[in-house]
Amino acid sequence: MPLNTSEDSTISRRTFLSSASLAAVAASFVNPAAAAINGNTDSALSSDLVSSVNILQGTNSSKEFSRGNTLPISAHPFGMAHWSLQSQPGGGWFFNPNDNRIQGLRCTHQLSPWLGDYGYATFMPFTGACDSDPARRASSYNPNEATLAPHHISLNLLRYQTAFELIPTERCALVSVKNQSTDTLGFLFDVPGDKPSIVLSADKKRLSFASVFNASGMHGAFATHYVLTFSRAWESISITTPNATHVGVLTFDTSSPELEVRIGTSFISAEQAELNLNREIGTHTAQSLRTYGAFVWNTHLSRMQIEGASEDQRKTFYSCMYRALLFPRIWHEIDKDNQTVHRSAYSQRVESGVMYADHGYWDVYRAWYPWMSVVFPERLSEILQGWVNISKEGGWLPQFPSPGYRACMTGTLIDAVFGDAAAKGIQGFDLKTAYLALKKHATTAGNPKKGYGRRGIEEYMKLGYVPADKVGQSAAETTDSAYGDYCIAQVAKALDLHEDYTFFMKRSENWRHLFDKTTGFIRGKNSDGTWVEPFDPISWGGAHVEGGPWQHRFDVAHNPQGLIEALGGKINAAQALQEMLTMKPIFHVGSYRKEIHEMSEMAAVHFGQYAHSNQPVHHVLYLFTEAGRPDLTDYWVTKTLKELYTPDTFCGDEDTGSMAAWYLLSTSGFFSACPGNSKYTLTTPLFRKITIALPNAKPLVITRSQGSGKLKDIRLNGILCENYKLEHRELTQGGSLEFRYS
Repeated sequence: MPLNTSEDSTISRRTFLSSASLAAVAASFVNPAAAAINGNTDSALSSDLVSSVNILQGTNSSKEFSRGNTLPISAHPFGMAHWSLQSQPGGGWFFNPNDNRIQGLRCTHQLSPWLGDYGYATFMPFTGACDSDPARRASSYNPNEATLAPHHISLNLLRYQTAFELIPTERCALVSVKNQSTDTLGFLFDVPGDKPSIVLSADKKRLSFASVFNASGMHGAFATHYVLTFSRAWESISITTPNATHVGVLTFDTSSPELEVRIGTSFISAEQAELNLNREIGTHTAQSLRTYGAFVWNTHLSRMQIEGASEDQRKTFYSCMYRALLFPRIWHEIDKDNQTVHRSAYSQRVESGVMYADHGYWDVYRAWYPWMSVVFPERLSEILQGWVNISKEGGWLPQFPSPGYRACMTGTLIDAVFGDAAAKGIQGFDLKTAYLALKKHATTAGNPKKGYGRRGIEEYMKLGYVPADKVGQSAAETTDSAYGDYCIAQVAKALDLHEDYTFFMKRSENWRHLFDKTTGFIRGKNSDGTWVEPFDPISWGGAHVEGGPWQHRFDVAHNPQGLIEALGGKINAAQALQEMLTMKPIFHVGSYRKEIHEMSEMAAVHFGQYAHSNQPVHHVLYLFTEAGRPDLTDYWVTKTLKELYTPDTFCGDEDTGSMAAWYLLSTSGFFSACPGNSKYTLTTPLFRKITIALPNAKPLVITRSQGSGKLKDIRLNGILCENYKLEHRELTQGGSLEFRYS
């Protein structure tokens, strides 16, 4: 967003917390913003939380074993352009910290290595000669001397004796290069795919190109447009086309050892990319942009302040918060008339309004959206309107926008996203239009293979479940649909649509059709009503997804008491939960026919069949409280927080904020065990004190007394919290939430 000091109010409203308007919150940031841009941080920053972030957390991963499957991303919160190091060519796992060498700086839009990248380009400063092949041009660097931070990346390329720094904005970046050798300085750009439409300026100080590569959910004509401006003219340029890429190699004279490259991006046009570049970077110095980036991150991170944490816990907490603030990415831009527009991945036109992309609801509905509803509700409102806009532009709500319709995972879990917002009274988006789109995919056949609509919806409406002999992963599709129906009912309730509410609430009990009282598990069932045989509780796949019967045994978050009753009552349910967490973490590969990384990650830790490395179990520990054992919720949540999260690793795929948000909520002492229900389940906070700066209320201060005995009571503003539960409206009024021990 604009960095001109004359537009401080625009900066405050758009960049910090919402890219729409947030005048009440933004007013307090106007003067600090000006101070940050001018390089005076004394009044701008009260704490340097960004220094606690490790952007390498989770990057030491592979296809076979995930410790996060993340990238070291430097960007602004929710930035349209992410910037990362590339140590391997192609998409997917293109960086590993153990490589200790890089092939360039990549502008990436990859949300997961499993889904690939799109519209990316790679850049590389060098000296002397430089090969166009990524492996042959690579240079080593010393990780201990590198600065890898959310707001900038700085390192020395040992092969080329060249230092560089990359400083991102929302859509652009500044790259500063310093030649430390006597060789000629150069700069390389590498564009995958065909027809990059490279355009060179007559003064040899500007070039543009388009990256049309698309390994993701983009249909029709698509490009990321890049504009590069150089602080001085290049002396020579050559463009080659090795390995289905276009590589441009520029060299510069020896009049100066320094070079600045300003890079603008746009999904609309080269002209818009240049407009973005002028607005976000303009003539600002590296120092002012770096300071401003730190200010933006510290402003966001300071929404949650912790006390009483160890240094490792502090790093883990703020690294998780950084991860939770990267996705979904902004997809909209500000045109020459100062209007918010976006190039739609759904209508193939430039449309008005906000848009976001790259979020898998299956991953993030359980923790990320509830976390946002408390900590960043104003940004959440804008994101929700982006999803509504998709339904208007493409006719359907997406299953997994990345950035367009994409078939991925089970269910239509955007149901939970809107259901949670409706139950909690989140404002600022078109709930009526959202409801029409939700009802459409819950009652009408879409095209799940193209990324919209429910799989097996016809059979589900006829039989009350998705049959295993007709649809793969049928049990997961059934429980996701039943839960989705519950969430849609909450939207209908908020809109006073009583008949629809009753209809969807009745359907939300369809999970019962697949609950086998004999085994106590949710199982696959055929069209004729027979169970799928043989039944193996530790066999993965089949009627389930990325897990087996144990990992999906408790897939009834919306009716925990009904599930507990089906399991034989509270004592039996608590025993089943305890058995899950204490039995051996053994598995059979089932229909996957090989060991997939989720199996490996579950078996690597001592948590039985509780595979925290994947999302289906993320509500399970809080079911102990529903079964009358809040002490076991406390025990297992604390154990998970302490043993499965570190400053360097996650226990499985982080998945665009999902794993991180679970940590942020659970360390804070409250968790939304059922998004779509306005109640939070309370548990012991990990730290002595946590302060959440609520945007529209006084701060929420969460404290844990130092007693060594049992939990005596929990009080919000002096009032006893009954049954370890708290309403969203109570929590977000702020004040004091005390966990008192005897």
